[in-house]
Amino acid sequence: MAEQPIPAQKAPYQAKVKAGRTYYWCVCGRSANQPYCDGAHKDTGLEPLGWKCESDGEVWFCGCKQTATKPFCDGTHAKL
Repeated sequence: MAEQPIPAQKAPYQAKVKAGRTYYWCVCGRSANQPYCDGAHKDTGLEPLGWKCESDGEVWFCGCKQTATKPFCDGTHAKL
């Protein structure tokens, strides 16, 4: 059975992204390289979420790990 994700922070992570690149969002909340996966999910039953960027720009990745719009922030952190 998978462990529950833990909030890395109760705010989103602003990130500059590049078209064509795949980013691996930390689902577990344990990565020291937030909001990206560093392998800290090992033995949690959780896996990172890959997201392929379609255009250069800026995004807000979820930091609380409770969003309904993974991997992006939907404001859920305000309710925690």
